[in-house]
Amino acid sequence: MQASRARLFKEYKEVQREKGPSETPYEGGVFQLAFSVPEQYPLQPPQVRFLTKIFHPNVHFKTGEICLDILKNAWSPAWTLQSVCRAIIALMAHPEPDSPLNCDSGNLLRSGDVRGFQSMAKMYTRLAAMPKKG
Repeated sequence: MQASRARLFKEYKEVQREKGPSETPYEGGVFQLAFSVPEQYPLQPPQVRFLTKIFHPNVHFKTGEICLDILKNAWSPAWTLQSVCRAIIALMAHPEPDSPLNCDSGNLLRSGDVRGFQSMAKMYTRLAAMPKKG
């Protein structure tokens, strides 16, 4: 138990240094995630969801649930919290519109309306994820 707790604290410190994806509609946004780490970690994956609203085909707009294989059936104990964060950042930069949790977002990309998708994603990033000034 002590070893898994030590691993968690080490991983938590590493995760805090991660930055969001540049050159995406999410650039400049600060996105909060909720991690629920099971007692059996690292043998079982953490549950992760967005607390910050995000317009993305693989994130449920209301619940923040993330459709990502490593959080489900492709989990390996070799993955760390930092690698989960990196996978989420990669997913933000490269959405998978064929397995959408947000159908509006997925439909825009599947229909080829990249400009419409990026416009909506930027708008929600400005509204929900940009640090407040003042």
